[in-house]
This record gives sequence, C-alpha cells and structure tokens, in this order.
Amino acid sequence: MQGLTASSQLSLAVVFAVFLLGSADAAHGLTRVVSSSSDEPCNEMTLYYHDILYNGVNNTRNATSAAATKPTALSTTHWKNGTYFGTLVVFNDPMTVGKALPVAGEEPAARAQGFYFYDKQESYTSWFGFSIVFNSTAHKGTMNLVGADLMDDKTRDLSVVGGTGDFFMARGIATLRLDASEGTVYFRLQMDIKLYECYV
Repeated sequence: MQGLTASSQLSLAVVFAVFLLGSADAAHGLTRVVSSSSDEPCNEMTLYYHDILYNGVNNTRNATSAAATKPTALSTTHWKNGTYFGTLVVFNDPMTVGKALPVAGEEPAARAQGFYFYDKQESYTSWFGFSIVFNSTAHKGTMNLVGADLMDDKTRDLSVVGGTGDFFMARGIATLRLDASEGTVYFRLQMDIKLYECYV
C-alpha cells in the first residue's frame, strides 16, 4: 500500500471488509433480506405460548414453569398490592400453532425456554428473555426474544434479536396478546411474530 494516501488506504480497507462480510454470507449460502416496509415482513407466523406455573400443591406433572425466587421484602411489606416485584420465573413452555395445549405424547410446534421477572412495584409488568426452540419438520433452530411485557397494555411488543438455523440472525417484533388465563397458575399468549431481517 505504499504510495497510496491515507484516505485511499482507508477506502481500500473498507471495500475489503465489505467483501469479506459478503463472502461470509455466500459461504453459508445465505442471502440477507431486509424488509423495506413494516407491512411486508420477510417472514411471519403466529404461535401460542402456554405457561403453567408450578403452584407447590397439585400440578407437579403438568407445570412448565416455576418461581426461582420469592417476591422481595419491598414487594411484600411496602407494596401490598401483590405485584410479585422481584420474583424470577424460569420456564420451558410449549408453543403451539393452535390454541390447544398438546395432548400427552404430542410434540409442540416449539418450546419457549428462558425466564421472566416482575420488575415494577406499582403494577404488573415483567421483563422476558428467552429462546423459541424449534425442532419439527416445519422449522429447525432458535429465535431469541427480549423485552418488557407491560401487562396493562392490550398488546405489547418484544424484540426478536437473533436466532439460529431457519432463523439465522433474524430481527423483528413479536406482538403479545393475552388469550386466556386461569388465575395465577395458567396463561396463554398469542404471539404474532414478524421478521424484518431474514437470511434465506
């Protein structure tokens, strides 16, 4: 690179870096697709997330989630409205294409594996971090989601921040809606997933 000006060397380095990044995609045989409109995602699906919280009494066989911590002293002494502030719940929940839970022996479309914790004293809100793990004939791989679940809102969005397999490096939004609940033991969320960056 002798004889080139500093700006020419920088330009050449940038072109080389872009070439390497493009080669990495080509090496995997994948093409990056980025949606130009929120009305036209490059991939979309609807799944139902089923959470059956272990209640410590009679649902050991069916439970798919459990509180890993108890509510904090702040939650139980100062804020007596039962928001579960500070409680961490770990889950391995089934996800289905339809609303019904899978029957015994039937594999769900995917599993949601991760955690949520209650993070507000005054009202119910939580923060989710989890992977949707696909292992079916329709899809293989994972999709990673994070974000705040503002439970007082009718709909709320979590960010899709990556994935593997069929969802390699996926980016998008998962819109959640409460579809059913039975006290504090069971809830079902409708999850409308729209991906705006895909590799195909």
